[in-house]
Amino acid sequence: MPAVVLVGAQWGDEGKGKATDLLGGEVDYVVRYQGGNNAGHTVVIGDQKYALHLLPTGVLSPDVVPVIGNGVVIDPGVLLSEIDGLQERGISSDRLLISASAHLIMPHHKALDKVTERYLGKARIGTTGRGIGPAYGDKIARMGIRVQDLLDPGILGKKIEIALHEKNQVLTKVYNRRGIDPAKVLDEYLGYAERLKPHIADTSLILNRALDQDKVVLLEGGQGNLLDIDHGTYPFVTSSSPTSGGACVGSGIPPTRLTRVIGILKAYTTRVGSGPFPTELTDEMGEWLRTTGGEYGVTTGRDRRCGWFDAIIARYATRINGVTDFFLTKLDVLSGLERIPVCVAYEVDGARYDEIPMTQTDFHHAKPIYEELPGWQEDITEAKTFDDLPKNAQNYVRTLEELSGAPISAIGVGPGRTQTLSLRPLI
Repeated sequence: MPAVVLVGAQWGDEGKGKATDLLGGEVDYVVRYQGGNNAGHTVVIGDQKYALHLLPTGVLSPDVVPVIGNGVVIDPGVLLSEIDGLQERGISSDRLLISASAHLIMPHHKALDKVTERYLGKARIGTTGRGIGPAYGDKIARMGIRVQDLLDPGILGKKIEIALHEKNQVLTKVYNRRGIDPAKVLDEYLGYAERLKPHIADTSLILNRALDQDKVVLLEGGQGNLLDIDHGTYPFVTSSSPTSGGACVGSGIPPTRLTRVIGILKAYTTRVGSGPFPTELTDEMGEWLRTTGGEYGVTTGRDRRCGWFDAIIARYATRINGVTDFFLTKLDVLSGLERIPVCVAYEVDGARYDEIPMTQTDFHHAKPIYEELPGWQEDITEAKTFDDLPKNAQNYVRTLEELSGAPISAIGVGPGRTQTLSLRPLI
């Protein structure tokens, strides 16, 4: 049976949570495979809104097993707070599985993240300050502390002491900050261990056995394609791989098990944080998109930068991820516009680019080349089928499909669970 990947096809915040929730009734496992609590998914069920940061969206579906894969970095305090918050609303996380090989975000990661970002000043990357980058840095440097270490107090204590021997030197002597007490950290994390122990598992083994038993596994990333550490707008990226390739590494499922890659596209474009954004609107229209679309970060509350749809980055996502289907979200936000520009190419120093420029310098200087499409005035939030959409809205979708290089198989016409048009099955 299939392993299906959901990837953000822009800079994140495209509506992956809505897509995951939509498919929740058709899958057996939902796996978060990368990132940390620097990303968030919003899911609207009836009149209830849920903001998830570390928990996979599948936790909202009672028959789905939610899994946090090995590629995620976990702040255990945040995770337990999220579990408790759902419990207060009548939603159980008892079925949650956490990879023993996932890495932990430690107090020194958060401290260093905040102080180094401030130190960079105008050159800052725009991190959330939640310790994600430093945690991944220690993982690669082979100094990380993993979930499985919570099960061995002796090992955990030694690893904390070794880490803080170096990190406290940096905090105190480089940044003039107070050092962190290893004993206090050990005591705090042993407290987390008591609550998390029942959830810790060999998730790669469980997921591969599930596929052998004809179960359906859905893999969801945190951020988007252009925030990938290798394929994004470096250095203004996250510290992991939200791409479909990252789904395999971050879950322990081999590439040969993947059968579908669903790219999530917003009907316009947004990004949070610093970095290039060719179609960004800094005028009243950008503010209109932000307000109308509710473009504020789920995790940080920061204003999202807004711009018109960019077909070049959509094609790039198709190429990098092997997208088989697109889920187009927030089409309803564009209702009421007379004309809707779509970026079909870039101009850099007088030259036309139909694909993303190779160098960071050229991408920073890219100017959008637009084609305008006629808009529509009708409210589309009650549409049930594609034929219910106004002709100009249908034309907009078909144009985006042609420009993006993969079929649009579902369309979001509102935030609710039922406000989705299905053009073809996604699983």
